[in-house]
Amino acid sequence: MAGMFGTHDLPPHDLQGLPPQAAALIEQMRQHIAHQADELQRKDREIALRETKIEKISFELARLKRWKFGAKTEAMSAEQRRLFEETLAEDEAGLQAQLDALRAQAPEGQGMPAKTPRRPRRQALPEHLRRVEHRHEPENTCCPSQGCGHPMTRIGEDVSERLDIVPAEFFVHRHIYGKWACRCCQVLKQQAAAPEIIDGGMAASGLLAHTLISRFADHLPYYRQEAINARSGVHTPRSSLAAWAGQAGAALMPLYDVHKRFVLSSRVLHADETPVALLDPGAGKTRKAYVWAYARSHHDPTPGVVYDFCPGRGAQYPLAFLFRESVFVEDCELVHRRFPVMPWASPVLGDVSQGQPDQLGGRIVAGEVSARLDDLA
Repeated sequence: MAGMFGTHDLPPHDLQGLPPQAAALIEQMRQHIAHQADELQRKDREIALRETKIEKISFELARLKRWKFGAKTEAMSAEQRRLFEETLAEDEAGLQAQLDALRAQAPEGQGMPAKTPRRPRRQALPEHLRRVEHRHEPENTCCPSQGCGHPMTRIGEDVSERLDIVPAEFFVHRHIYGKWACRCCQVLKQQAAAPEIIDGGMAASGLLAHTLISRFADHLPYYRQEAINARSGVHTPRSSLAAWAGQAGAALMPLYDVHKRFVLSSRVLHADETPVALLDPGAGKTRKAYVWAYARSHHDPTPGVVYDFCPGRGAQYPLAFLFRESVFVEDCELVHRRFPVMPWASPVLGDVSQGQPDQLGGRIVAGEVSARLDDLA
């Protein structure tokens, strides 16, 4: 309308002879045209900025994919790229999300064509997890068609599942022991205190188990656990965590002994040692120690592994651990001379074919072994 009348071309003195209402209307239209021009310029700048961002993110995304899937180069080999797989996956997902958001903001017909979002094929969530159902139904279940309004019939449902987590929550067990007294006999009665792993300590069994798992299964040092617990407003000094772990480990020794007897009750054991670094405060450095692992045979219906920490890998360590145990051992090369896999004669085990007692104090059940070897032959 403004262009039709050419109000933007009228000089100010031409407006003086117009009625006040017409002059005010023309001035309002001029302001509206100026505002629209500014708005168009602003949108043009936004579109240019968005296209620049899309081009930049697309370039970065393509470069990440070349690093991830491209052939090895002199700068970084395939083995080296595996060190950054998790970081590359994070960056790729973040850039793709930014790119999708920018494309969704572009008006229809402008910018790059929006890609159909891919629905990743994911595995079904585990059935053992607790399900929290959220029902979503229309507030009005009557037909929205004009002139109908009849009640609608529920014909089915669509189900989508999202995996969620409840962060670890600290809570306090408050034990209240009532006191009962007989006024006649002057007798006081009270329930005995429940046994605790650490008498007089503030850590309950759940916190002790969490500390041990975090330290030895998740490899979280005590100073990190201290910081993690502090986020929940709980002060657990690393010295307390270390003391709890030591006391809990001592309390678990009977269970360890039972588990050890179960594992070593297998007729065949697979044994191997793994070197670990051991702090040597006197020398001011670390030295090499070993963790021996003894596993039940894969033919056993119930698997089991027991570990033994040793300062070395000599034969005396498995000898001491397997004392009075009648088992065959598949071992590494160092003690292979002492524990052959299927020996006919050994300086330690004696003559297996004759069923003689070995130096460990047990007796090799050679009859069953010989019969099985005959079957295999």
